[in-house]
Amino acid sequence: MALLEIEGLKTQFFTSAGTVRAVDGVDYTVEEGETVAVVGESGCGKSTLGKAIMGLVPVTSGKIHFASERGNVELSGLGRRDYRPYRSEIQMVYQDPFSSLNPRLSVQEIVEEPLRVHQKQLDAEQRRLRVEELLEKVGLRREQAERYPHEFSGGQRQRIGIARSLATNPRVIIADEPVSALDVSIQAQVINLMRELQRDLDLTIVFIAHDISVVQHVSDRVAVMYLGNLAEVGKTEEIFANPTHPYTRALLSAVPRPDPDLKREKRWVLEGDVPSPMAKPSGCGFRTRCPIAQADCAEVAPVMQSVSDHHAAACPHAGRFDELILERQPKG
Repeated sequence: MALLEIEGLKTQFFTSAGTVRAVDGVDYTVEEGETVAVVGESGCGKSTLGKAIMGLVPVTSGKIHFASERGNVELSGLGRRDYRPYRSEIQMVYQDPFSSLNPRLSVQEIVEEPLRVHQKQLDAEQRRLRVEELLEKVGLRREQAERYPHEFSGGQRQRIGIARSLATNPRVIIADEPVSALDVSIQAQVINLMRELQRDLDLTIVFIAHDISVVQHVSDRVAVMYLGNLAEVGKTEEIFANPTHPYTRALLSAVPRPDPDLKREKRWVLEGDVPSPMAKPSGCGFRTRCPIAQADCAEVAPVMQSVSDHHAAACPHAGRFDELILERQPKG
């Protein structure tokens, strides 16, 4: 069953310097119980997409349908007050575990806060027991509830953030780059924890990341974003086995291989930086960095084209990638 349906979503910010087209027309569906990864470089709009689902940034146009336990609702049409009843069903894990926890509150108070807001029928003792239960779920000890954030490591702080997000028994977790601020060894622990929680609690997770290698073992499907648009979507195993869009190919070719003896495909290094979302190129936003860009790429914005039953890419020339690359190689 589709839990979230995103249709033509646009989120723009209007400044004195121009209009920032952060999310520029996204169509996507998130099924109940799956983990969907949204990946792309910094500035591509993936975090803004997550915040739009959460109602933390305004939606300029488009719709976000949510199959709530209270009935189907269009979240994009709700004001802050009207959104509040649904916030207990959609929670967020933030990127920075050092700034997302109030340093003046104890862990008990931090994790308990959503319960005070959304489950007012619980008394103080019930809330205390619920917090202790949540801490144990994320691998912390009950007695640590009385400590303060500065007494914990980065990985432990992120576990506290995850515990807080679970307090109201949400159906959807928006995880906004939850491991990017952590050491690599700790990243694996947090990813494994989220996999276990997703399985045990039947959670639906939107996992936002800029490192495509991070999401390979945590996601069921991958959506690759570039400059506010989706470049490629599909089942995780298909995306990694058969990356079709030139941008996805470049992201995957940059992933380090642990075995130096393994043969790897040619690495495609993207030239230049991501263009400003205030001055997007005409037609395909990726064409200024694309190794196979054609003249028509500047004229028409590409639409999603089916690669297989569970895989689509927004590039009309993707099927000719190898041929077009050969044409551009110097002769002789």
